[in-house]
Amino acid sequence: MTVSTPAPRLLLRGVPSDREMDAFCVQYAPRAPGHPAVRDLLRLLSEVPDDGLEPRLEWVERWIHWMRDRIPAQGLTDADDLALSPSNSRLSLLVRVLEGEGALRASVTRLVAGVCASSRGLKLFAQVGLSAGNGFFSELTDRLARGVLPAPAEPGKLSELLLRLFPVPEDAEWLSALSPLLLARLTALVGDPPPPEPTPSSRVRGDLMDALVLLGVQVTGLGLAEDVRDRIPDMSFRASPFLRLRMAGDAVLARDGAQESLADLLRVVEDCRGVVRTVTQHLEHFGVSVDLVYRLECIQRGLDRMEAIARVLGSPRGEPRWREALELLSDLLRLAHEDRSVRALVRRNARLLARKIIERTGNTGEHYITSTTAEFHHMVHSAAGGGLVAAVAVALKFLLTGLPLAPFFAGLFVALNYAGGFVVMQLLGFTLATKQPSMTASTLAAAVGEDAGLDEGTRRMERLAALVPRITRSQLAAILGNLGCVLPVAVALALGFQFLKGHAYLTAQQAQHVVETLHPWKSATLLHAILTGVMLWASSVAAGWFENFIVYRRLPEALAHHRVLRALFGATGARKVADSLMHHAAGVGGGVTLGVLLAVMPGVGGFFGVPLDVRHVTFSFGALAFAGCALGPSAVMEPGFLAAAAGVLVVGVVNFGVSFTLALGVALRARDVPVSQGLRFLGAVFLRFLRNPLPFLIPPRDEPATGGTQAQVVPLAGPPGH
Repeated sequence: MTVSTPAPRLLLRGVPSDREMDAFCVQYAPRAPGHPAVRDLLRLLSEVPDDGLEPRLEWVERWIHWMRDRIPAQGLTDADDLALSPSNSRLSLLVRVLEGEGALRASVTRLVAGVCASSRGLKLFAQVGLSAGNGFFSELTDRLARGVLPAPAEPGKLSELLLRLFPVPEDAEWLSALSPLLLARLTALVGDPPPPEPTPSSRVRGDLMDALVLLGVQVTGLGLAEDVRDRIPDMSFRASPFLRLRMAGDAVLARDGAQESLADLLRVVEDCRGVVRTVTQHLEHFGVSVDLVYRLECIQRGLDRMEAIARVLGSPRGEPRWREALELLSDLLRLAHEDRSVRALVRRNARLLARKIIERTGNTGEHYITSTTAEFHHMVHSAAGGGLVAAVAVALKFLLTGLPLAPFFAGLFVALNYAGGFVVMQLLGFTLATKQPSMTASTLAAAVGEDAGLDEGTRRMERLAALVPRITRSQLAAILGNLGCVLPVAVALALGFQFLKGHAYLTAQQAQHVVETLHPWKSATLLHAILTGVMLWASSVAAGWFENFIVYRRLPEALAHHRVLRALFGATGARKVADSLMHHAAGVGGGVTLGVLLAVMPGVGGFFGVPLDVRHVTFSFGALAFAGCALGPSAVMEPGFLAAAAGVLVVGVVNFGVSFTLALGVALRARDVPVSQGLRFLGAVFLRFLRNPLPFLIPPRDEPATGGTQAQVVPLAGPPGH
C-alpha cells in the first residue's frame, strides 16, 4: 500500500541520521514507529552496494537474515494483514517501502540485475539433485572431503548462492511458505532495470530453457540404454518416446518456450514415464540390478525436473509463475542439501540395494503361502520331511564336533553338514519353517505397497485381510511339520544307536551341556536366537540375490542352448537342467549361505573372544531330544529340562520375529512404503485376528485358490523348499 504523505529524501550511503530514521518510521509504521523491523530495513536499504558481486551477495545474505527474523512486522499501519506469517509480514513491509521510495527502489533494482548478470543457473536447474554418475565409494569420499576440507568459493553459480543463503535443509520449508503474490509485486518493482542492463527474468528464463535441453539429452541417453530397451521388446526403437523427448526440448528452445511446445514436451514426458513404469513392472521377470534401478530413478528424477521447469516457463507472469517457482526452488534446496549429505547418500544406496534383493525374495516367498486345505496339508507333509532331514543333520553335527579335527576342518565339515541338509531339503521338496518369515515378508510388503488411489486404504486392507491369514497358517503348518517330525526321528536315531552300540548317542556331560545352553534365562540363548534370526534373514537376502543373478544373467536360457549340455542330454535334457537351475536357485543359494553362517559364526566369535553361538529352533529341538534320550526318562521331567524345552519355544519365537521384522523393514523401504504405514496395516490385521482367529490358524474348507497377491500358493508340482 502506497502512503500518500511524501517521504523525506533518504541517504543512500552510510547510517541514516536520527531525524531521517524517525521520519521514515512515522511514514511507514505510523502505529509502531519504534518497531525494530522498520529501523533495520532502513539501515539495510541505505547500504546497498553499487558494484562488485561479493559485496552484493553479502547484502543479499543480510536481507535474508532480516526476512527470517522471528519478530513480525505487523500492526504498523491500519491496513496491515495480521494473518501474515512473520516472514511474509516483513516482505509486505519491504514492498510498501520500495513502492514509496524511488531512489531506494532503483538501488535494489541495480543490485538484482548485477547479481543475475554475474550468476549462472544451469548447474542449479540441471544438475542439483541429479546424479553425476559417480560410484558409491567415489561419491562418499567426495562428500566426506567436502564436509572436512574448505570448499573454494564459486559466487557465480546460483547453486552455490542457494546453499549460501539457506545453509540448513529446514530452510526449504521457510522458502516454500513465502507469499507468491508479494514476491510477484516485489519482482514488478525491482525486476526491470534500465537499458542496457539485461532483465533478471530473461537471464533466469534462458538458464531454465538451457537446463530443459540438457536434461532432455541426459534422460534420452539413459532411456535408450540397452537394458532398458530389452525390457520393452514390444516397442520399436524409433517409437521410443525418449527419442521424441530430445526433439521436444529442441522445439521449446527454438520457439522460445511457446505454450504449444511446452504442452508437447509435457505429453512426451508422460509417455516416457509410462515406459519407466513398464520397465519397473517387469524387473522381477528379467532380474534386477542396482545399476538399472539407479538409472531408472535418475530417469524419473530428470523427467520430474523437466516437468517442473516446463510448468514455471508456461505459467503466466506474476503470482502463478512465482507459485511454481517457489515449489521448484524449495525442491532444489532440499536436493542440494541431500547432495552434500553422507546420510542421504547411504540411505539412497541402501534403498537401491534393498530393491534389488527383495524383488526375487518376494517372488520366492510366494511359494511359502498356502490357500486351500489341500495345500495346508501339503505344507505340513513338506515340513515333516524338513524335520526328518534336520534330525539327521543334528546327529551328524554331534558326530563331527566329537572328532579330533583342526578348527578349520571342524568348521568346514559342520558347514557342509548344515548346507548339505538344506540343499537336500530343497531338492526333495521339503520345507524349513524358519526360512519362511523372511521370504513371506517381502510378499507381504508388496501387498502393502501396491495400488494408489482414492480407495487405496480399502484395497490394501482387503489384500492384507486375505494374505496375512494365509501366511500365518502356512507358517503354523511348517512349524508343526518340522517340530512334529524332528522329535520322533531324533528319538528313533538315539534309541537305535543305543540298541546297536549299548550306550547313548551323547555322553551325560554332552547332554547336560545341551540342557544348560538352552535354559531361557540362565544362558545367552535369547541373544544367540536373535543372532540366528539375523542369519536367517541374511540367508533370504542371499537367496533373492542368487536367484536374481541367475535371472539377470539369463543363465537358464544359456544352459538350455549350451552345446555341451545338448550333446550330452539332448535339447530336452538341457532344457530340464535349465529349468532345474531356475527352480532351485533361491533354495540352494539361501541354504548354502545359512549353513555356512551357522557353522562359521561360533568360530568368528571365538577368534575375537566373543562367546557367539547359534540357536535354531528346529536343530535346538532335535538336540534336546538327543539329550533327553541320553539322560533318561526321569531327567526329562526335571525342572532344568522343562526350562530348556521352554527355551526352545523362546528360540522359535525370536527366530521368526527377528527374521520377519528385518525382512519386512527392508522390503517396505525398497517399495517406498513408510514403516509407520506398514505397521498401521499390520495392527489393523492383528485386531482382525482378535475378533476372528480361526482363519489365521486353519484354512476354511470352501476357500478357493485365487490369483494375484491375495492368494499365493505352494504349487503342488514344485517343491516349496526355496
